Formats: sequence, C-alpha cells, structure tokens
Amino acid sequence: MTELLAPAGDLDKLKIAIIYGADAVFIGGKQFSLRANASNFTKEDLIEGCKFAHDRGKKVYVTTNVIPHQKDKEGLIEYLKILEEAKVDAIIAASPLIINTALKHTNLEVHISTQQSALNVPTVNYWYNKGATRVVLGRDIDLNDIEHITKHVDAEIEVFIHGGMCAGYSGRCSLSNHLTNRDANRGGCAHTCRWFFELQKNGEIEADIPFSMGSKDLSAVKEITRLMDIGVSSLKIEGRMKSLHYIATVVNTYRRIIDEYTETGAIKNYELYEEMLKNAENRETSHGFFYGLPTKDQQLYEKRSERVMQNFVGLILDYNEETKYATVETKNVFVLEDLEVFSPKHASKTFLNTSMMNSNQEVITRAARAREKIQVYIPFKVEPFDMLRAKRT
Repeated sequence: MTELLAPAGDLDKLKIAIIYGADAVFIGGKQFSLRANASNFTKEDLIEGCKFAHDRGKKVYVTTNVIPHQKDKEGLIEYLKILEEAKVDAIIAASPLIINTALKHTNLEVHISTQQSALNVPTVNYWYNKGATRVVLGRDIDLNDIEHITKHVDAEIEVFIHGGMCAGYSGRCSLSNHLTNRDANRGGCAHTCRWFFELQKNGEIEADIPFSMGSKDLSAVKEITRLMDIGVSSLKIEGRMKSLHYIATVVNTYRRIIDEYTETGAIKNYELYEEMLKNAENRETSHGFFYGLPTKDQQLYEKRSERVMQNFVGLILDYNEETKYATVETKNVFVLEDLEVFSPKHASKTFLNTSMMNSNQEVITRAARAREKIQVYIPFKVEPFDMLRAKRT
C-alpha cells in the first residue's frame, strides 16, 4: 500500500498529521537536521511521538540530513543511539558519514535524503547495496524516469508530492551562505531565492519591477494516481515549518485522494481536492518537474505569491453533547458568523455561530484573544482535533 508521509515540526503537528491521515511522519531532532529553526523534538518528545504513532500503527522517521563539516561530527553516534532508543522507524540522511555511522553502530533503518540527488537506477542501487532500504528521489525528475527507476530497483522509492521547491539543484544551494552567512545545507536557509532583487546595468537600475527567481510550490493532486500505479512506496509532503492547519488540510486532502483511488480505481472530481487545498496558506503551485524541465509557468518572476490566511480560527478540544457547547482553543479572530467544522473523520459541516462564552463564562460576540479556551455552541457533535474555519477571503 502506498504510504502518505507528512511533515511535523513539533509534537502537536505530529499528532495532527497522524489524526488527519498520514501513514508516517518525518520530524527533526535537536541535532543534524536541515530545519534548525523548526521547534524540533527533544528526547522526551521523540519517545512520546513514537509511542503516539506506533499505538496507531503509524511510523516516525527522523531527518539527519545536514551536510556536516568537520566540527559537526561531535556527538553523532550518541545522538543516533538516542534515536534508536526512542524507537524511531528510520532516519533520513544525505551524508555518507551519517549513513555509514548509522549502519555500523545502530540497527536504525536508513533512508537516503533527496539531498543526495538520486536520479537514476545505478545511484539508487548503490545506496541499496550499502544498506539503505529507501531512496528519496531528487525533485528534478519527471514521471517517466520515476517509473523506470521504480521498476528496476529493489529499494523503496519515495517521491515529493506537495510543498516548497528549492531553486537550487536538489536543494544544494549556496545563495543563503553568500548573502546572509546562513548555511542552507546545515539548517540555516534564509530562502534567498524568494527575495526581490534589483537588476542593474552599467551601475543603473534597469527596471522599476524587481526581479525574483523562486519556484512555485509543488502540488501533485492529478499525478497521485500515476505515482501509485508506478509503484512508488511513499508520497511525501514538504513543510515542517508549516502550521497545524496547513498540515491537517494538505494531509487530509491527499489521504482522501489515495483512499478514493484505492477503493474505486478512479478519481471522480479533482476540483473538489483542489478546492480543499485552497484552505491552506500556501503559495501558487505547479507540477514541478513531473512533465519535464519546468518552464516560466512554474516560476515566480517579479512577484511573490504568499497568501497569509486567517481562516483557521479554532481547534476543538472537547464537546458536551448535552449542552452542545464545544471547548475551543482560539487561533485567529472570529465573530458570530458562519463557521465550518473541518474534520478528519467526516465531510465538512457549516453552522451559524450564535453563541460564545470566554474563559470566564462571559457571553462574547468576538473571540480575539489567542489561545484562549472558549465555549462555542455547535448544534451537531464534534470531536477533539476537529478544526473551526471562518469563510475564506
């Protein structure tokens, strides 16, 4: 069965990803991870996260995908032993140092990171013969090559299906290093490719419109069925820095696509899933390299496309079936208006918010304090981890 692999920047996101449909999550510890600015997991978090996942039949992979310099070697074996003790299901690594150390000194399963740019059969077979069980292909590859590789190797193949696309080849970029002294390959990427730049000619600014060179995000809604037919083992969503709501929305969308295709052999309405994804705060999207080299239509020139959305207004913590009041942790400002309940278990439902009380049990018409636990009257049963959305603008 095809695995749906989701990002999780902290323990709460791990739980949300699994509840909303992920078969596995990938997380970062406090060392050797390429997302140094994510919350990341302590040893205690790792143990709790693995138990939460394993109790539900899910898996946890830990990123150890930095490209270490000489000084970064210290503590590697000890750290890998901690991951082994926490019972993580695999590590994701790019450096031969980390890969070889894990294979020699632990029983950890090793997956080869996309940072290794595995784009052909001999490369995949090389890592498989070294002892790795899975290879994450580079994102610079089309569907035909993915199919050829998958059918001619014994290793499991993992492919990115959604999220940010790096302007550097397989993520190996030095722009951040040169312009901000933050090493992208050791967890410090400043996303320099998304900046605006002035183009100059003979010392003069050539145009009033700034230049940018970032890629549109990847979205493979219509490619999932082909990837499943090809035999790809794992479909990977990028975004350990993303919000709870983003993770829930994207994971649940792809979960439903995979399940519908598994159960019926076809997708009835792609527009439904594309509309679901619009609820997440993301940039413009494209199909990336899936149909060959990207054209200008897959790039963001002279603009940025981030949409800061505030439609995620509350996380449901509890529900009283007698009073029909839900305990809600507020996430964004909302008022007495139409609200949508987004759930991993059933189709979304809308209701008119007619009654709210703050944490002091005082009647309110506007919920404005972040992370306050308030009471909201919802005329139908809801469950913990369901989410409240306001109308999207």
